[in-house]
Amino acid sequence: MSENEKSQAKTEQAKGKLKETAGRAVGNEQLTAEGRAEQAKGDARQAKEKMKDIFKR
Repeated sequence: MSENEKSQAKTEQAKGKLKETAGRAVGNEQLTAEGRAEQAKGDARQAKEKMKDIFKR
């Protein structure tokens, strides 16, 4: 996995988790949903990069 893509995936996941937690704390469903979506985007990016690594071998 390229380091830049890996760090972007981790950053998206962390930001998403933070947004989701903040949204739940204040009762904001939109913020919670945005956080979940951002986490999913990070998960997808990470999975894509892992697949690239598998096929490079």
